[in-house]
Amino acid sequence: MSDDNNKARTGIAGLDDVLGGGLYRNRLYLLEGQPGTGKTTLALQFLLEGCAHGERVLYFTLSETAEELRHGAETHGWSLEGIDIFEVVSVQELLDDSQRQSLLYSSDLELGETANNMFRKVEELKPSRVVVDSLSEIRLLSQSSLRYRRQVLAMKHRFAQLGATVLLLDDMTSEALDKTVHSVAHGVIKLEELTPDYGSERRRLRIVKYRGQRYRGGYHDFNIHTGGVVVFPALVASEHRLGFGREKVGSGNPEFDQLLGGGLEHGTSALMLGPTGAGKSLLALSFIVAAIERGERAALFAFDEDIDLLTARAESIGMKIGQYVADGRLILQQVDAAELSPGEFAHQVRHCVEKQQVTTVMIDSLNGYQLAMPDERFLILHMHELLTYLNRSGIVTFLTVAQHGLVGTDMQSPVDLTYLSDTVVLLRYFEALGRVRRAVSILKKRDGFHENTIREFMISSTGLQVGEPLDGFQGVLRGVPEFVGRDNTLLDNDK
Repeated sequence: MSDDNNKARTGIAGLDDVLGGGLYRNRLYLLEGQPGTGKTTLALQFLLEGCAHGERVLYFTLSETAEELRHGAETHGWSLEGIDIFEVVSVQELLDDSQRQSLLYSSDLELGETANNMFRKVEELKPSRVVVDSLSEIRLLSQSSLRYRRQVLAMKHRFAQLGATVLLLDDMTSEALDKTVHSVAHGVIKLEELTPDYGSERRRLRIVKYRGQRYRGGYHDFNIHTGGVVVFPALVASEHRLGFGREKVGSGNPEFDQLLGGGLEHGTSALMLGPTGAGKSLLALSFIVAAIERGERAALFAFDEDIDLLTARAESIGMKIGQYVADGRLILQQVDAAELSPGEFAHQVRHCVEKQQVTTVMIDSLNGYQLAMPDERFLILHMHELLTYLNRSGIVTFLTVAQHGLVGTDMQSPVDLTYLSDTVVLLRYFEALGRVRRAVSILKKRDGFHENTIREFMISSTGLQVGEPLDGFQGVLRGVPEFVGRDNTLLDNDK
């Protein structure tokens, strides 16, 4: 039997990826987490996956009724038909001959009788997958750590003899520091729920232990949607490398492409840096439009600006964004930083690259993306992996960052990603001839030569315009330049 055939899939693709293919059969595993972290939902998906492959499955519940389980399943659109539920209820129901199920009540029956009834049920049904929910009740029945450990060991060996893959659920509500089951279980999965100061809760999981199996370490974000648990494995850029050409792509604006030294190469990233309203998004959008016109597909993730407003603003200068979205050539997605975890966002980007074959990705902006991070240093790590993955996949990536301030040299960025980006485009406001104007320059470009000049940049009803180098001005980046030349090379601002 191959290694994959010897594993039980959990029914959650992301979790199977984290586990290296699933759970080894005929082993006992611990799934632990505080109430509300998603243990029951995950366990039901594990059993439903077995049902889908014709396996007999059994759910022991010591904390919820069968009716509660079925109601919870209905909210996900599931039917528990095919799952045998062994329910723990009151002594009155236990003595009622009309009841069809075997019934237990932990306060009145001895631990041994409870375990024997569970074993008899397993021997009767011979399930290949078993869930025990939860260990807290068994721990209370045991009354001592030694007896509890012996009982868990007895369950492990007995279930193994009967050929069952067992998932033990622990809500960690009693003696949370007790690691008895950790040493007994073949593997341990821990679920956590974090509550930020603002926004919805964040969930993550970690494989604490898995004997004889390589797995993805660290934390992995997950969500509970209608339809069950969805796990987003942490992105590891070193696992991805595709063969692609390094040809240059342009923006459709000859003057700006000239400033860039001919354009940008596939597999590189460009950071658009400047104050708010300077034109960072529209400049990056010009590359997206050019890519679509070449017959490629692109994706734009908008953190800050409403996509309807962004579409209207782009179309006012001739960019047919709405048409591109309608015909599927542009994936335009609004991102709510307060609701989306970094792991889920990386998963969405990967889906666009791997499933929808986009060649250009724009993230607008990193200021909004930063709000999804608990700490700035995590933003740097996430962006490092994401940019490296996109570069290895041959994607042209555009990032925008709004600097604090509008005019002058005292401009600060909320996050410094200049060292991660292959190209850094700097936009500035400056005053000249009684008007506020824009300037653009290239600070850095790893993949070739570029102009070291500063050019005027203008947004008008006819589109984006990039002028000749501002050779006659000095101090443009300070915001108030001096005219030292002979000819006025500024663009006509009346267009």
